[in-house]
Order: sequence, then structure tokens, then C-alpha cells
Amino acid sequence: MSDLQKPEKNPEMKIVTAAVIVIGDEILSGRTKDKNMLYMAERLNEIGVQLREARIIPDVEAEIVDAVNACRKKYDYVFTTGGIGPTHDDITANAIAAAFNVGIDHHPEAMDILTRHYQTSGIEFNDARKRMARIPDGASLVDNPVSKAPGFQIENVIVMAGVPIIMQAMFEGFADQIHGGAKMLSRTLGVNMPEGKVAAQLGALQEKYPNVSMGSYPYFKQGDVGTNLVFRSIDEGDLNRSFQELSDQLKKEGVELAETT
Repeated sequence: MSDLQKPEKNPEMKIVTAAVIVIGDEILSGRTKDKNMLYMAERLNEIGVQLREARIIPDVEAEIVDAVNACRKKYDYVFTTGGIGPTHDDITANAIAAAFNVGIDHHPEAMDILTRHYQTSGIEFNDARKRMARIPDGASLVDNPVSKAPGFQIENVIVMAGVPIIMQAMFEGFADQIHGGAKMLSRTLGVNMPEGKVAAQLGALQEKYPNVSMGSYPYFKQGDVGTNLVFRSIDEGDLNRSFQELSDQLKKEGVELAETT
């Protein structure tokens, strides 16, 4: 696989963004629970790539084309999962080719990989399985160490399988080629009060520190009402200062605090 597109400049505070497109009717129907978006969000954050958008769309070519074209123009990286198997509804490769307005055919290297795999396995390499070797023109292969059928990369779009164990193995195979930027840092403060009582302080602090994302998330435990206040920023100094200011304000008001992870 060739190197993923590198941003022109990658200073310490550069923001690198991504979108994940989960493709599959089985996700939308509820039959299959998606695990891929959560995995990608956590791993991309570790690398220094901010996941800015996630879409779950059906196995419909026009929907895939529209989603890919919208996201690839907006973000540094686009990752798709699902729809690259051997059955009639596995149409992701065709849709990606259509999105880039390129042809698609059996890729020689992909054919060699799958031919060897099925010969070794003693399984017929039939026409349905050969569909998994169809790759858009100009794309490079993404290795699949689990079931061998490769994914592919074309420009800033990386196409992977939908089965979580396969997707994760494919992702980890090229994770070191993803060029991240500033990592998003996070601190969480738990308070024993409903979010409405802390809204004014949080709003004022948000105006003072616009580059710190602040969110409030209520919880209910054994009849007790509380709120987790989450601070996120690439600026560690402002993150810590804003967090400490709110902590000090609430302590003066006698609020019980607990920093959580």
C-alpha cells in the first residue's frame, strides 16, 4: 500500500480531520450492531486525527457516491467500512469507482492473493469470490491479514471490510502511515448536581475559552442526579486553566467534585 496522503504542513498544532462512512443495510435495520465507528474514533484520536463526522448509509450506490464525494472534499481522510464481500449487495467498490469517475476491474495483485488463498484453503475460487478482487483503477491495495480479500485506497479514501475483526486488522496494518496532527486532550469533572445548575458557569467559561469544547452530560445513579462536564481541546494550557477555573468556582459553592476518566 502506498503512503496515505500527507497534509502539506503538519506543525504541532495542525488539525487533521476524518470522516467514517459505515455502509450496510444490516446496520440500519438493527440486525448488526456497529462497532467500527467507535473503534475508529478512539484509534484516530490516539494518532492525532479528529473524527468530525460519521455516517451510516444503506447499500445503495447513489447514497455511497454522494457520501464519499461530500466527505472526501471536506476532510483529510475518509474511511469506509462494509460492502466489499462476494455477494450481490457488496457494491462499495463499484460505488467508489463511480465517485471518482474511474473504471473498475480485477486487480492482478488482488487476484494473485485470492488465488493462492483459496488454493491453500481447498475452496473453489468461483466468480462470486473473484468479485472481491475488483478494484477501482488507480487504487492501491490495503492488506487484509485475516480473510485475505484486500481493501483499497484511492486518494484520501480508505475502503475496508465491515466485519470488525477484519476491519481492525486492516486498519492497524496501515495506521503508521496516517499522518496525524495535534491530539485532542480531554478532562472530565463529575458533579453531584443537575446540568441546569451549572449551565451559567459553563456558558461563561465557554465564551472565555473558545478553543476548548465544553459539554455537559447528565447521569442518574440509584436515584442520584449528577452531571459529567467534559472539556476537550488540543491546547493543553487552556484545557487545564478552564477546567481548574470551573472546579474552583464549584468548590466555593460547596459542590462535590470528582475528576473521572
